[in-house]
Amino acid sequence: MALVFYYGSGSPFAWKVWLTLEHKQVAYEPKLLSFDRGDTRGPEFLAVNPRGQVPAIVDNGYALWESHAIVEYLEEQYPQRPLLPSDPEGRATVRRLMFEADNHLSEAQTDLFAATLFRKADVAEDAAKIAAGRDKVLQELSRWNELLTGEYLAGSLSLADFAVYPYVRQIRRVDERQPQNGLGDRMPQRLTAWMRRIEALPYYAKTIPPHWKG
Repeated sequence: MALVFYYGSGSPFAWKVWLTLEHKQVAYEPKLLSFDRGDTRGPEFLAVNPRGQVPAIVDNGYALWESHAIVEYLEEQYPQRPLLPSDPEGRATVRRLMFEADNHLSEAQTDLFAATLFRKADVAEDAAKIAAGRDKVLQELSRWNELLTGEYLAGSLSLADFAVYPYVRQIRRVDERQPQNGLGDRMPQRLTAWMRRIEALPYYAKTIPPHWKG
């Protein structure tokens, strides 16, 4: 029986798992849940994850949620094409980067997104808030740019890259939808080159959030 993968379009946590599944060439059945329709609060999904959050997987009857736990499970259960280094320090570094992405890179986006993508139609655009949000994002991105001394964050392609990429790509989404409010050409150079490497992976296009393709 193929693994079942429950995800929401645009969720960085789900995107991380999706990239991992594709990289490891695990057979899976995708189940796209709509946030707008309340699919994550429906009885069918709550039977899988009582917290009602994506991503979640069911693998041979075993239900698992929380993206960090899922990718670590996939790494151990499907050891082909590993995404964790073999040494303890290397593995710890990857795990640290994953937590930094969720705790710091995610938080750095909130002000910019609130002032741009998530601003309500009846709320006037606030140039000062947008500028402050950009500065906050750029300060955080500069930290990640400095970490890129090679092609990937931890030397070779790893779970760290799959954890960080969705957040950085979401920031680029501001440029796509509201060019006047985005970062323009201020994205750090090494980080931009790293993004291109991720996007050149043969399975990357399959994982682009469905609602971004419209």
